[in-house]
Amino acid sequence: MKREKRTKEKKNGASAQYRWALTVFCMAVALSAALSLASESMLDGAGTAVAVLILAMFIGLGIIFDVIGVAVTAADARPFHSMAAHKEKGAKEALALLRNASRVSSVCNDVVGDICGIVSGATGAVIVAQLQQAFNTRTVLISVGITALISGLTIGGKALSKTFAMKQSTKVVYLAGRFLHVFHR
Repeated sequence: MKREKRTKEKKNGASAQYRWALTVFCMAVALSAALSLASESMLDGAGTAVAVLILAMFIGLGIIFDVIGVAVTAADARPFHSMAAHKEKGAKEALALLRNASRVSSVCNDVVGDICGIVSGATGAVIVAQLQQAFNTRTVLISVGITALISGLTIGGKALSKTFAMKQSTKVVYLAGRFLHVFHR
């Protein structure tokens, strides 16, 4: 009897894992398409300065979601239970984030973070083409320089933000909860 129960639990666990993987896949495809479409429409006919601002926005978005993903895995739920008991706005949402920390972290760090990295690369390619046209050159140095700069800003920004996210995890999760509370009314 116990053996049958364990086998059934294993099947349910594996099934839930496959459902989650399929959900993340669909979410990644949809979000990637939406962000790519937004990027393409904003970059269409935009100058280099606007393209650099769009690039900065995608790098910043990736860093912000990385902060949330790390903070959710590092935060303690106790302060949020107290806040929820006092009916503070965003506390229930923060608790929901913490209860689903592994999934929230996966979505924030992997899905959104990776998509922002990919869209940043595509935006960087547009900037390279614009700079090559402006300087009337086809040198590989512009491409290498832009790629290195995007990588450095993304990786350096995430490295800097991880320490902040871990030390300020309660504040970060609370702010994320407050933001989500606006949409739960």
